[in-house]
Amino acid sequence: MSLRLDFHVHTFFSMDGVSSPEDIIAAARAAGLNGFAVTDHNTCEAVDYMIERGMMRADGLPVDGFLIIPGVEVTTADGHLLCLGCKLPPSLKGRPALEVCRLAHEAGGICVAPHPYDLFRAGIRESVLDTLPLDGLEVFNAATTLKRHNRKAYEYAGRRGLPMTAGSDAHHAGAVGVACTIVNTDDFSVKGILAAMKNGTELEQQYLSTRQTIRKTWNNWFRLRSRPRGARVSSKA
Repeated sequence: MSLRLDFHVHTFFSMDGVSSPEDIIAAARAAGLNGFAVTDHNTCEAVDYMIERGMMRADGLPVDGFLIIPGVEVTTADGHLLCLGCKLPPSLKGRPALEVCRLAHEAGGICVAPHPYDLFRAGIRESVLDTLPLDGLEVFNAATTLKRHNRKAYEYAGRRGLPMTAGSDAHHAGAVGVACTIVNTDDFSVKGILAAMKNGTELEQQYLSTRQTIRKTWNNWFRLRSRPRGARVSSKA
């Protein structure tokens, strides 16, 4: 069966996310997705939050026909790296990307480099990509700074034969599912989805609208300006 998933989604547990896990799930369902990967910056707090409240399962199976893949977007010393299918500690921020890849693999996860070539958004440079044991490459990021960054990512993934993903990089619920990845498998589980990526994917590619981009920028600016230093958001935005 064909499953539509957004592999790059942030909740308000990210420093720059604004929507609650509940709102993200509702938006993803409304967008016709079968699931998404929660990839907050340098934290897996949302994973714990959703498991505790029964919105996702620790064994990697869906809840009410909807699958949430645990993950994290680690700010490595070399740029951002999506680690999917595992939980990692926040202490990895600033570590070399190669080391983070190793730890993610040891934890049973896979590594996907998001928005490579987009140096404005901490994309990993090609010279570093060449050294990493990647399991996939995000070749379409709906919020990329310049469209040519996506084209270069697509070409690189083709040269290396890497599985390709597309993601919204949503930081608010309204952007979830704008871009997504289609995976074909009869194993509707975290392990099944990640394993099936090796057999190829299909991509739904659409950029954030001007309104969505402005909202993302405004929400992030307002949230960071109004948030006390060291405070953690605990209410729904």
